[in-house]
Amino acid sequence: MSEGDFNAANLDEVIHGKIRLGIMAYLSAVSEASFTELKARTEATDGNLSVHMRKLEEAGYIAVDKAFVGRRPRTTLKLTDTGRKAWLAYLDELKRLTGG
Repeated sequence: MSEGDFNAANLDEVIHGKIRLGIMAYLSAVSEASFTELKARTEATDGNLSVHMRKLEEAGYIAVDKAFVGRRPRTTLKLTDTGRKAWLAYLDELKRLTGG
C-alpha cells in the first residue's frame, strides 16, 4: 500500500468507538446477547452502554428487543443484516489499512 492509499477516514465512525466496536464484535459471534451480558463483556456502565446501543440502533446496525420476563425487564440485542454487512466492511477496511 502506498501512502496515498492510506485513509483512516474510511473507517465507519459508528462502529469505531471502543464500546461500539466491542458490541459489534461480540454480537457478530453470537446470535443475540442480553444487556447484562454486553455490559459485562464491554465493562461499560449502564448509562454508557445505553448511549452506545442507541447510536448503533439508530444506524440500523443492531435490533433491540425490550420485554419482561416475569416482572423483570430484559433487553436483548442482535446484529441486523445491515449491521453484519457494516461489520464485515469495517473489518475489510482494517485489513486494507494494515496491509493484510
